[in-house]
Amino acid sequence: MTRGDGANGGVGGQQQQQQGAGKLPRKRFYRARAHSNPLSDSHFLIPISPDEVDLSQHYPRYYPAGESEGRDGDALAPRIRFADVGCGFGGLLVGLSTLFPDTLMIGMELRDKVTEYVKERVLALRASNPGKYDNISIVRTNSMKYIPNYFRKAQLSKMFFLFPDPHFKEKNHRRRVISMKLLDEYAYVMEVGGIIYTITDVEELGEWMRSCLEKHPLFEAIPEEEIKADPVVKLLSTATEEGQKVARNGGQTFQAIFRRISLQEE
Repeated sequence: MTRGDGANGGVGGQQQQQQGAGKLPRKRFYRARAHSNPLSDSHFLIPISPDEVDLSQHYPRYYPAGESEGRDGDALAPRIRFADVGCGFGGLLVGLSTLFPDTLMIGMELRDKVTEYVKERVLALRASNPGKYDNISIVRTNSMKYIPNYFRKAQLSKMFFLFPDPHFKEKNHRRRVISMKLLDEYAYVMEVGGIIYTITDVEELGEWMRSCLEKHPLFEAIPEEEIKADPVVKLLSTATEEGQKVARNGGQTFQAIFRRISLQEE
């Protein structure tokens, strides 16, 4: 698989030049099912390894076209540090972008229409706010299958799992985005000290995610006082469409926020 093909997605390149008006897309033209089956076979290209991800397609300000490949071996080149898994309509990315303006972050979304919406949203925000939102992008992919294809070992400092599909039926629990097996992969791409954020409005799912994280030897719960001081935590329930809906309905949310640790600390 070569650079510049559909495996890289992204919101840069020629599309950015075409989106000159800075007009935000309208969600009603991009509506899709609330969730997709993560175990089904989807038809989109996947990079063979993180080296095959053309960052110039995602972050043209940081990786001008044609320079991405040459910077792969540059230790000083910026790397993607945050991943929003199942990013939906991109609300968290937009909120994080201004909170961490020098940090590259990416949303990972399985639904094609929703992915296209976020691409257009980012392009519009860049066009209407020059110099801002250049650090966020999105890729259509199945994060339950291909996380190691996009990120190197210990690359990420934050991962987000906001209002994931609860898959209520017991036979479908294997589709849940937080599990002991998947935590092995998340631990691989997260640096020691990195933080994994989860939130849901389904109590049983909240208990499930917390239980998995508590049982895993490479994660430990973050103390409550530290959580309260983290500026990111407020965005978990306010930045996304799902979180705003729960708040409007007076619903309750359940968070599990854990730190990546090394085995030596156990």
